[in-house]
Amino acid sequence: MNRIFTAAWLAITLLLGACSAPREEITFALKPDKDPDKMLEERGALEAFLSERLGRPVSVTIPTSGSVILEGFANGTIDAGYISATEMTYARTDNSASLLLAGEIDGNPHYKSYWVSLKEKPYNSVDDLRGKPIAFSSRTSTSGFIIPFWDLHEKGLLKKGDQPEDFFGKGNVWYGIGYVSAIEQVLAGDAEAAAVSYYVLDEDRHLTSDQKTKLKKVAEQGPVPTHVIAASNHLTDQEKAELREALLSFNAPEHTELRDKLFTSKLIEVQPDEHLNSISEAIELARNVAP
Repeated sequence: MNRIFTAAWLAITLLLGACSAPREEITFALKPDKDPDKMLEERGALEAFLSERLGRPVSVTIPTSGSVILEGFANGTIDAGYISATEMTYARTDNSASLLLAGEIDGNPHYKSYWVSLKEKPYNSVDDLRGKPIAFSSRTSTSGFIIPFWDLHEKGLLKKGDQPEDFFGKGNVWYGIGYVSAIEQVLAGDAEAAAVSYYVLDEDRHLTSDQKTKLKKVAEQGPVPTHVIAASNHLTDQEKAELREALLSFNAPEHTELRDKLFTSKLIEVQPDEHLNSISEAIELARNVAP
């Protein structure tokens, strides 16, 4: 009996040790919201930066959507990732990931969402888009869907239980895989407007100068909690702490150019509940949208 007990205890000890042992390689995911060629360059730079600071190999992946990142958190195939506040809320609900850091834009952990159209279009407010084909950035994008959809309710253009099609028209709502995919629908003439983050139009990280000269802001809404960096709960507390410190080193002056290409802005520590609770009502509205 003692031998059986000893063998069982040894097996459990080995199993627990394997589960808590540091991973040989960290997998970090970036949202596919920019030009693919630019993202490939940034992927290599991020791999080198984090590998050096963590003292272990880091592999950066660019999944097809934020939803794939959430699945990766849950099944342990993705260790950390850059995601929207909405996706972070879903991950916390599922207890699959923890919030490590958030972005800070102009001293604030929030920003604006824009509706964007071609310059020659006659639209001057979201009311003008009624019955028009539009593009949302993705089903989980905070600035590219959740907040614009909530804003329609706030303006009385939709009532509780309504779908986006109840305002834009049947067959007129398209969901992309990131900001650029939504803007491309506008540039191609397949959508009259796209819902995206303010920085897609106001800054030079997602679109070319030629693309931007063809576009204008139709309306803005918000505030939108900034994107966050999350860590899978498969990581140990020590691994999360090491990753947080490595990412905070991006704020050093010599690294801010790469930081802003990857994560848009300064990275800061925030209180998770405070950062995410402001969009709880908007997320609940979006949960009822038909797939």
